[in-house]
Amino acid sequence: MVDMDTTYTGVAQRRSGTSPARRTGLRLLVCLFLLALLGAPGTAAAKPPHPSPAAPRAAEANARWGDRRLDEVSFLTTHNAFTNYEDSRWSSVNQSESVRAQLDNGVRGLSLDTHWYEHSTWLCVISFGSDCYPSDVYLCHGDCKTFAGATYALPRQSFHGTVQTVVDFLASHPQEVVTLFLEDYVSAEQLRQSLGRVRGIDELLFRPDEWGVRQNGWPKVADLVTAGKRLLVFSDRSDREHLGVMYDRSWTVSNYWSLGDLGNDLACVTRWPDVPLDRQEPGFRRLFTMSHHRNVPTVLTAALDNGAKLRNRIAEQCRTATGGRSPNFVSVDFHRLSDGSGHTPASIVAELNAGP
Repeated sequence: MVDMDTTYTGVAQRRSGTSPARRTGLRLLVCLFLLALLGAPGTAAAKPPHPSPAAPRAAEANARWGDRRLDEVSFLTTHNAFTNYEDSRWSSVNQSESVRAQLDNGVRGLSLDTHWYEHSTWLCVISFGSDCYPSDVYLCHGDCKTFAGATYALPRQSFHGTVQTVVDFLASHPQEVVTLFLEDYVSAEQLRQSLGRVRGIDELLFRPDEWGVRQNGWPKVADLVTAGKRLLVFSDRSDREHLGVMYDRSWTVSNYWSLGDLGNDLACVTRWPDVPLDRQEPGFRRLFTMSHHRNVPTVLTAALDNGAKLRNRIAEQCRTATGGRSPNFVSVDFHRLSDGSGHTPASIVAELNAGP
């Protein structure tokens, strides 16, 4: 029996003079021709790869920071940055703005007090549900259960939440460097767990041991920016360097923090008797943290202290005490206030960075 379909196909092929294999080959040649015209990936017409983002980042960093090392740059720093009118309901504050607003307005150093808060059913009940927070590391100015608004505030400010604010700021400002100073009342493990909840911190955290700071000195700021290591964390506890948290007495010098009740104690004396402000070490220079605030902060006293008094104290007292160097961190209360002299904490820091 003759298969008519097969017979018809064979006849058609003979009439056209092309076999299935030959038609397939022709289609392949046409496709290759079209791809060559369009510049398909993998051909000679393909576009060159995009340049590495590290190259423009390095160029921007060098343009912004130049060749200055970390110990040659000054940063505006806020004392008790977390006690402010915007992040929580504090009755006594050191700053007027939220932590994020401080960063947006040029602050690059933040001092924070870390405390462990154990969940309290009693506080939850008597607050009618407004203070039912879990056990965690929080920012308190003293005991986290004593006086609402004074030693702690509601809503409670978690440490990891505040650090997340800093990390998010750095993510959106790739040329900036921020330093945290912790007055630390928690264990190393509690701090580790809290830091572990901050998204993106590992990529940003600067670890001096990995950079050989003791042997080589502080790196250039531009190198830190290019490498993405733009978050420094110091603590007044020594048992957490394995977390990337530096012990302040090993890496910095610091003056005694208070100007006194009347604001007239302008002498620049060391905070730690065993770490003089002019301490010299082979191949390494500590960062200098300068505190300039009173025992009790007020808007009026901060305005009196933050202008010409601050500028003159740096020039006349602290430079002499430290062997002729400028502070790397200038820590003040109410950082946007001044005495009307034309000098503000921000402008004084800018002047320090502009050089002699």
